[in-house]
Amino acid sequence: MKLLKLLLFLAVVGFLGSAVYAQSQPAKIDLTTLPREQTLGEIEPVAVFNGPMPTGVTVSQSGRIFVNFPKWGDRVEYTVAEVKNGQTVAYPNPEMNRPNPSDPSKSLLSVQSVVVDPRDRLWILDTGSVNFAPAPPGGAKLVGVDLKQNQVFKTIVFPPNVALPTTYLNDVRFDLRRGKAGMAFITDSSDKGPNGIIVVDLDSGRSWRRLNDHPSTKAVPNFLPSVEGMPIMNRQPGQPPSPIKMGADGIAISADGKQLFYCPLAGRRLYSVDVDALADERLSDQEVAKTVVDRGEKGGASDGLESDAQNRIYLTNYEQNAIQRRLPDGTIERLVHDPRVLWPDTLSVAQDGYLYFTANQLHRQARYHNGQDLRQKPYSLFRVRINAQPVALR
Repeated sequence: MKLLKLLLFLAVVGFLGSAVYAQSQPAKIDLTTLPREQTLGEIEPVAVFNGPMPTGVTVSQSGRIFVNFPKWGDRVEYTVAEVKNGQTVAYPNPEMNRPNPSDPSKSLLSVQSVVVDPRDRLWILDTGSVNFAPAPPGGAKLVGVDLKQNQVFKTIVFPPNVALPTTYLNDVRFDLRRGKAGMAFITDSSDKGPNGIIVVDLDSGRSWRRLNDHPSTKAVPNFLPSVEGMPIMNRQPGQPPSPIKMGADGIAISADGKQLFYCPLAGRRLYSVDVDALADERLSDQEVAKTVVDRGEKGGASDGLESDAQNRIYLTNYEQNAIQRRLPDGTIERLVHDPRVLWPDTLSVAQDGYLYFTANQLHRQARYHNGQDLRQKPYSLFRVRINAQPVALR
């Protein structure tokens, strides 16, 4: 009997032990059923680019699409192009895209932004800065192209007291109701010198700086964005990491033309300034600065900004692979969140009711990864339907 009880006891212990062991073993997990980050917005691919990385995009009233490729180290055959049937063609012609060392004002050197104005003319913002070097005399300029004739009708060269040796011309917006021919407003996003807003009289070609080195135009000190889960810093071989310092970058004008919105690339706040103050040459920079309004946190860092006729502001969010929209009451809503939106750069509201934007993997460049280029071609041009119209200040 004692032997039988002992055998029964051992059997029970063995059964319980095997049960515990079985429970401790991980069950086979179906990875496809686990919760994951959700996408938002139905983005449509418009074009892909297997050559140099693009930054700017703009769409004409008839639906023509233009892009640009700055010279940041890639081999760039032409710095401005029109997208036709999914392919890029040098614009306005191949000749103008060939640098003219004897007269840099006559050719395109390194274009950062292209924008179609409310009169359906294309404006090309040429930094003149190849590989971020100082622009040669005549290199930093704003070039207007008649889209009906596909010919340049205006070239405005910036003097050295406006486009400083450290200046990097970034993006531009227009109010064609001001003065005889309208005014343009341009961000200087330099990471080496003063930032600010450049104002241009399109009739006379005169230009002047505003908010020069104002705190709202500057990079946030020691700013540390995170993209694809990685903190982004300047990381060059043989050098210690350092914070990125790009200042005023994205720019958008309100539907009524009263406020100019802008933000530093290295920062998460949105600002605005009174356009009347910017446009009045008689005011001091201190008087202009008094009209600056801190519009608050955007929910992430932005590269490009844009606006629509309903006075809403569109913001890229490069930290979260997203596109956001700020309503007139200050509420921010998300339109797009998609892993394919790898560094959304420039935005363009088009007449067809879509918002066009480039995704160029800027954060994967070698300068942020100890000399290792992590970009994967192709780069992308997307669009998302917003059922809105562009601002038309004409």
